[in-house]
Amino acid sequence: MAVHSLLPLLLLSLLAAVSAHNITDILAADPQYSDFNNFLSQTKLADEINTRQTITVLALTNAAFSAVAAKHSLSVVKNLLSLHILLDYFDNTKLHQITNGTTLSTTLYQTTGNANGNVGSVNITDLQGGKVGFGSAAAGSKLDSTYTKSVKQIPYNISVIEISEPIIAPGILAAPPPSSEVNITALIEKAGCKTFASLISSNGLVKTFESTADKGLTIFAPNDEAFKARGVPDLSKLTNAEIVSLLQYHATAQYLPVGSLKTTKNAVNTLASNGAGKFEFTVSADGDSVTLHTGVHNSRIANTILDSTPLSIYSVDSVLLPTELFAKSPSPAPAPEPASAPTPSPAPTPAGAPSPLPASPPAPAGETPAGAPADAPSSAAEQSNSSGKSDSVHVKASAVLTVTVTALSAFVISTYFMQF
Repeated sequence: MAVHSLLPLLLLSLLAAVSAHNITDILAADPQYSDFNNFLSQTKLADEINTRQTITVLALTNAAFSAVAAKHSLSVVKNLLSLHILLDYFDNTKLHQITNGTTLSTTLYQTTGNANGNVGSVNITDLQGGKVGFGSAAAGSKLDSTYTKSVKQIPYNISVIEISEPIIAPGILAAPPPSSEVNITALIEKAGCKTFASLISSNGLVKTFESTADKGLTIFAPNDEAFKARGVPDLSKLTNAEIVSLLQYHATAQYLPVGSLKTTKNAVNTLASNGAGKFEFTVSADGDSVTLHTGVHNSRIANTILDSTPLSIYSVDSVLLPTELFAKSPSPAPAPEPASAPTPSPAPTPAGAPSPLPASPPAPAGETPAGAPADAPSSAAEQSNSSGKSDSVHVKASAVLTVTVTALSAFVISTYFMQF
């Protein structure tokens, strides 16, 4: 590859290295954000922040954050923190140059599916006297928090700014029901995964999911179209044990929000993992797209059905097929060519039959018998000679072509490098 063609790749690598950020390291530089920082790690929101390319974190000091965090469960704290993560870039300059003086910014809380209307957005208003106010975008909400100072900026990748008070949206501090009380089947059905919901119900997996949910559970539910796709095995041909393993393969006993999936490097164990087989898959991410790799095929995460610590449910566009059950069989060997039929022996001459007439004398040299094809060989010897001439011509032509291509390639390469 030419040196100049490598430059764009090197530049992209350098840009990626420069734009990479770690919110945990950024906040760790100042101990007054330790509580805020620790909760970002516990709720795995730090992973989500680190995978985003354009984001603003509204940081709170321990004094401002500890009181509200101490009164609520981890799932409530996560919702509150999600409201302080803006999906846009705001630094000191941009805050004071807001068009028309006010704007609404979408937050990570809006992406959870738990926010109705504008509850998942934040109102940012440039106030008189150089102050900037922050509050919930829900109707009737007040701007109870103000911009305090800039903490860290990597334009236009991440901005961390400090605000004075937590932003409290209507209903955000209400405790969600425990994971064990969430109707997993109903949620999956409503998301267009009725076939999967029916299978886990009829095979007793719902109780397994419910008993695991409180300690951490992530479910990957194939949508109904996935079961109709070409290549999906006939489930009626599987044993009951194999069907259960297949369904268990679609869940893991750990809480994995999208941010954590994007940063996962190791293989993910599933509920089907046991001594008889690994039953695991790997994960890759390309921007906001997350793909699961089973070893048989790939499946993309289509939508987030639920993300409520410690339970995540996603819909996926393909049925996950573990290698332990559906490993690709080797390609069949090519069928042997049919044996050529033996030349039939001449039938014996019946007794008393007249002897065959003697063979005609050979035609004079240089003459062609009337009615014979003009290019037909007159004997086996002529066939041999003709074949030898053809092969010779073919070899000579190939050699000439090879020399020509080699010379032409050398000319092109030398001309290419003379440009530099």
